[in-house]
This record gives sequence, C-alpha cells and structure tokens, in this order.
Amino acid sequence: MESSRHGRARRTSRLGLALLCALLAACDSAPRIPEEFIRSVPPGPKLMAGDHAGPPVTTGDSGPARFVAPLHARFDPARAFEDVRFIDGFYRAPANDGYETVLAHLEARLRAGGFGSTPGFELELLESELQARGWMEDGHVAAQAWTPLGARLSLVGAVGADGTVGADGAEHVLHSFDDAASVDRVMLPVHAPSCDVVGPVALGLEGLDPGEILVTSSAPVASVLKRAHELGALAVVSSYLASYNSDPRGERRELGAIQFSTVPFGTPIPVARISPAAFLAIQSACSTAPGTRLAFRADVRFDSRKLRTLVARVTGSDRPNEAVVVASHVQEPGACDNASGVAGLVESALALAAAIEAGELPRPSRTLVFLWGDEFRQTTAWLDHTTLVPVAGLSSDMTGESHERTGAIALLERMPDPAAICALPPDEHTPWGARAVEPATLAPNGVAIVARCALFDVAAIDGGWQTAEHPYEGGSDHDILIARGIPAALFWHFTDFAYHTSLDRLEHVDSAEMRRTACAILATALALADPRPADLQRYLDTLNEELLVRTRAAAKVEDEALASGWRDWFVGARHWFRTECLRLPPPTSSNP
Repeated sequence: MESSRHGRARRTSRLGLALLCALLAACDSAPRIPEEFIRSVPPGPKLMAGDHAGPPVTTGDSGPARFVAPLHARFDPARAFEDVRFIDGFYRAPANDGYETVLAHLEARLRAGGFGSTPGFELELLESELQARGWMEDGHVAAQAWTPLGARLSLVGAVGADGTVGADGAEHVLHSFDDAASVDRVMLPVHAPSCDVVGPVALGLEGLDPGEILVTSSAPVASVLKRAHELGALAVVSSYLASYNSDPRGERRELGAIQFSTVPFGTPIPVARISPAAFLAIQSACSTAPGTRLAFRADVRFDSRKLRTLVARVTGSDRPNEAVVVASHVQEPGACDNASGVAGLVESALALAAAIEAGELPRPSRTLVFLWGDEFRQTTAWLDHTTLVPVAGLSSDMTGESHERTGAIALLERMPDPAAICALPPDEHTPWGARAVEPATLAPNGVAIVARCALFDVAAIDGGWQTAEHPYEGGSDHDILIARGIPAALFWHFTDFAYHTSLDRLEHVDSAEMRRTACAILATALALADPRPADLQRYLDTLNEELLVRTRAAAKVEDEALASGWRDWFVGARHWFRTECLRLPPPTSSNP
C-alpha cells in the first residue's frame, strides 16, 4: 500500500473530470460558463507573441519572471559545457563505472557550491536495488551493473583452420572501441554479454543456420533475439535506426550512426549495433565475396552494486514539508541525452544557491529538490524515501541541442489534458507519438501555464528563442510523478536526428541553449515552490487566452464535447492555482 503522504494528490488524479468539475462548482463560487469566466477576470497587459508555437502568454514581472534574470546572470554556460564534456566521456548505464564516476563528479560540484555543508542546502545519496527487464521474465529481475570494456566487429575474407581471424584473408574493421569515450562505444547494447565469435553471415531469420551471425536492419527486440538464439545463431547484429534519425540537412549523416539500446538482463546471445553504412558494407561483401565472414569480439564486466540517486535540497522557508522536485537522468550515453540535462540542472542548482547566499533571490517557501540518477527509478526511489509532500515536478531531459546541428528545438510537454485525447492546432504531437489517455484520468492543474510563462520570460531577456509545446506523450521521469497524482511536465528537445545514437556527442551541444532551457526549468520550479498572490492575475489572464485558443479550435471542427472538456479543464486549473499552488481562499465577487 502506498504511503499516505501522497493520498491527497492520488485522490485528485482518480477523480473523473466531470466529477471534479461538479465538486468545483460546489466549492468555488465562480461560474462555470466560459464567457462569464472570461468576463470575471480583467484583461491583462498586451500579449507577447514571441517565437513560441503554442498559446500566447500575458506579459508581466510576476510568476517565473521574478526569477529569470538572476538565474540567467548566475548561470555559467562555459562551466556547464565543461560538465557536459566530462559526462560525455563515459558510457553511462545504471550503476556502472561511468554512472558512478559521473555521480561522484556531480556530488563534488554540489559540495563545492555549499550543498551538504551550508544550512538549508542538503545533499544525500539514496540506494535502491538494481533491477532490469529479464531475458526470460515479463517483468523486472535483480540485475548487475554492466560496464563495456571494448568491442570489435570486422569483415574477414576467411578464417584459418585454427580459427584465427584473417588467417587467409584481409580484415576490415567496421566498428570498434577500447575506451569509454569512443564514438563506437554504443555498438554494445546495455546488458549484452562478452563474446569472441566468427561465422558466416545470414541476412535474415529465414534460412538462418546454426553457427551463422544474423545481420538485420530490423530492431533487435527480445522476440528476434530469442528466435535467433533458438536457431543457433552465434550473434545478432542490427543496423536499425528510427525514422526520426534522418538528417534534417539532407547530408545523410545518419548513415554513420549506431543506435544506443538495451537488451534484457541475462541475454545469452551476443548482440551488436552497427551503422547503416556498415550494414551496406556487409551486404556488398556477401554479394561479391561469398566466403566473407564476420568476427565479433565483446568484452564487458558485470558488478553487484546498489543503484544510487543523488539528491540535493534547498529547504523551504515557511513550507519546508512541501516540495517541488526536478529530475535529470544520468544513464544513457549521449551528450544531449542526457549530459546536457544533467549539467544544466547542476549549474542551475549552484546558480540558485549562489543567488540566495548573495541575497539576490529569497529562499523559496517550499523545499526545492533536485534528483540525478537512473531515469524513472530515481524519482521512484525519492518518492518512496521522502517524508516531504510533493506538490509538483519537472523533468530536465535533452536540454542542450543545437538547433543548427540537430534540427531540434526546445519543447514543453504538458501533462495529460484534453489535447492528449484530441490534439488540434496549434498543438501537434512530435514523432515520438501520442499515448492513449483516458478522459476520466485528467486532473486539471496549472503547471503548463507556469512553464509556458517561463519560456516566454527567458526569451524576453535572451533574445529570440524558438520554442514549442505539445500534448502529453510520456517517456521520462514526469511519468512517475503523474502516475502518483503529482502535476508534472517535461522540458526537452526534439526531433533530434542524433537522438539515441553514436552521433549524440559534444559537437551537438549548444551551451547558450542549455542556459536558456535550464533557466526556464528552474524559474518554473521556483514559481511553483515560491508562489505569491500577485502571480495569480498573470496566470488567470494566460489561462483565459488559452481557453479562447482551445475553444475556437474545437468550434472550427464542430467538436462541442472537446470544447466542453477544455472549459472544465480551465475551471479546474483556476481552482488548482488557488487551492494547491497559492493556497488562497475561495474567490469572491471582488476577488476573482
């Protein structure tokens, strides 16, 4: 049974939208008819157009705008970039050598900034059991930390009678690595076993004979691996890339990309990931030199370790038992995903600590929590451990992509709202794709309003900044919070053609973009952790503007049910701002 400290949030999330609105009508004296709702709030200042693909935002110096300038001034892009450089030097899998080295680096950086020694700036490491999806299990099993040491995949003309690679023919290395910083390091999926095999090539499961190496352009999903293992394959080699890995510049850079992946823990068959260019080379060799074989060597190490999560806290001034949490995952070996998110959050935490110590910003009313660890599990570990009451959360993921080099822009992913059920312009889903959302699970809140304001506020002081937002899709730590009834949102960049590939390296990181996104994330978190009554008017004005956008879009397609759903959502969001965020009394005729 879950801890009672999350009871209130869970109860809200389980209410159907219609039931929630009926309750709101009983406890909130404001009318539910949208036109009256709109007239009940005086018009705000001129709206900021900006470069945001989404509803407009009302200008003002309240909400996240109170924090953006000091955070922006304190954030050191060069120092953050050096952190990315350090983190990018390691293949980071849960609890492995690279993961532990990065956690130690982050801990040292935070301690140097006063966390763990200055009163009110706390630091701790949580430990939990390391688990992973198992080879023969549907669920998760106890696992070990996996560290890759080296690998080599080669085309050879023939193999000698003594089994020596290249004894009777030339060897052509397709991919190899022998240190953690190598570009080809992701040729070994997480949990892949060690091996030293040589065999002829089979370009498909059909006709695969024992002793052959399966080479495919399909994804090496568990069912493919198990079938190849049953047929006696020596190894599986895959060049699969997702459709969104196409080079937006048309230069076909993806031909050299190796996709990062994970196979089930305990997978007995060796697995390698290769680039499409390597796959073409293998195809060509097989067609022109029938005796061609593949040689594959992999050297990995498994260690029994606990999974650790680094937690930093800025203790709240007058509501320290309530918390806003921001999570950034360390595992996954990319520079953008997610060295940029990790480094940006560390630099943000240090900037905030320095600003508070210098008197440039007040200590927030609520406690602000920062997490670094294994995606999903870090948030679960903290929720299961903490005695604080989480009121909202954010995920800092893929925050530093260079638009010029990757094609990605800064995105805000909202938590489930009516657009997650039916998306209309200006909304559209990313290539990641929509996730099925049940209408009865919608729990109105204003986190997206605060986050949208923060994007505009950062753009206002940093020049033109191209941003967008989209309906809920899921896929990071915000999922864990939402599942427990805690309002949450994701800041990220997409579509990044280098996403989850060997091309996601330091040259794709833009330190100025890291600064912008990190400031927007922390300004959002601070606005939620330190809400002021003066913030309400800006949020209500922005809510009204979005309501007009949503209802007009629904009217255009003659979907009155969707329009009604949005009206109910905004009544609930207004109520959330008062009761959950600002802790204000119910509105009156003179206090809308």
